[in-house]
Amino acid sequence: MILHLDPALLARLQFAFTISFHILFPAFTIGLASWLAVVEWRWLKTGDETYRDVYQMWVKIFAVTFGMGVVSGVVLSYQFGTNWSVFSDKVGNVLGPLLGFEVLTAFFLEASFLGIMLFGWNRVSPKMHFAATVTVASGTLVSAFWILSANSWMQTPQGFMIGDDGLYYPTNWLAIIFNSSFPYRMVHMVVAAYLTTAFAVSGVGAFYLFRKKFTRQAKVMFAMAMLMAVFVAPLQLLFGDLHGLNTFKEQPVKVAAMEGLWETQKGAPLVLFGWPDEGLETTRFAIEIPKISSLILTHSLDGEVRGLKEWPADRRPPVAPVFWSFRIMVGVGMMMILTGVFAVFLYWKKRLFDSPWFLRWCMAMTPAGFVAVLSGWFVTEIGRQPYIVFNSLLTAESISPVAGIHVGLSLVAFMIIYGLVFGAGIYYIVRLVAKGPVPEADTPYGGHGITKPPIVSDAVKASGGDHV
Repeated sequence: MILHLDPALLARLQFAFTISFHILFPAFTIGLASWLAVVEWRWLKTGDETYRDVYQMWVKIFAVTFGMGVVSGVVLSYQFGTNWSVFSDKVGNVLGPLLGFEVLTAFFLEASFLGIMLFGWNRVSPKMHFAATVTVASGTLVSAFWILSANSWMQTPQGFMIGDDGLYYPTNWLAIIFNSSFPYRMVHMVVAAYLTTAFAVSGVGAFYLFRKKFTRQAKVMFAMAMLMAVFVAPLQLLFGDLHGLNTFKEQPVKVAAMEGLWETQKGAPLVLFGWPDEGLETTRFAIEIPKISSLILTHSLDGEVRGLKEWPADRRPPVAPVFWSFRIMVGVGMMMILTGVFAVFLYWKKRLFDSPWFLRWCMAMTPAGFVAVLSGWFVTEIGRQPYIVFNSLLTAESISPVAGIHVGLSLVAFMIIYGLVFGAGIYYIVRLVAKGPVPEADTPYGGHGITKPPIVSDAVKASGGDHV
């Protein structure tokens, strides 16, 4: 049945599938690389081998997720040529250099020092190894800079002109790179990556504490992760609010879908839950708090919020996915803040590391960051529809002239291959976690299994030392 669907819909499904896989890995590695730098810095500063053990365990997990992120990212770039060639042709002059700079700066930086980070322990000086870790962590942030700049330009395009040939030409690179929504997306995404890592690490630490295994190392993981939950999770609420205000200004139709508001209102209510019905153009079974939506979006109880009916039906995003994804993202964020509150209370009661119910809660929260990142990404990308470049280029006009059967078959192939490849990667990560932060013996230089070639050959020895 999937082979008879619209090629544009299949291409969107295929890109949504591959990018949903991909975004999980950068979201994790951005935070994990920075966290590893902090852990290694603590080891250098204190000499406490607990930090070394924690580093050596998590750097292996970093290597696996970094590799899967690179592989899944390469697939996306090929899809621009296979399914979205019209889009690539039209906006290549703008987006091509941004993606090229990402490879030229971030990827080269990461690839150059990743080898030292993974294999340089005891083969370079500790300070050199730490410098490599910091460089890789910086590379992940530089990568995020360029990718989010490109994505933000598609949300709030500026600094370009459309030529007579229909192609987009850059006229102001600073306006393109630092477009009006970029700062908000950059901060919101990077903080989300840090929280994703924090809750994944805290879940593993909680698992060890609950099973009373690797207690010394688990306390380091758990305490550092809870610090992030206490201080950074509330900040994300502030950054998210600023991002929302920018979206309200630049993409009000997306905010209307997020809020499930159909009529333009002064003193608009906050719809907590409901069922957006696009056929009837209403949100059924809505549970509302009067005036709060206006207060949040305009900072006035009687501020005006535009409803979805302000736009023609074919210029609105799919409402239900945006509405529910937004609530999932916010709900998970509130659970993260609540985790921080619990952590402060238990720390005050001196029960942070041995409260069974809290350890179970943190284990359950292990995937929370991934869920929030995916939900937020759905809000951002589905909320931009029906445009691929907001208010400028329609998604339906950007697809390659390919048959639905070809897109459908490649989608099925992606699902099978991704299941096998990434399933194997995740299985290996689970095995690393199960093995735990086992202290590794210090291997001196030369003990890596590479045999030094003999300087004097056997033939020379046999001749009694005379050169042949």
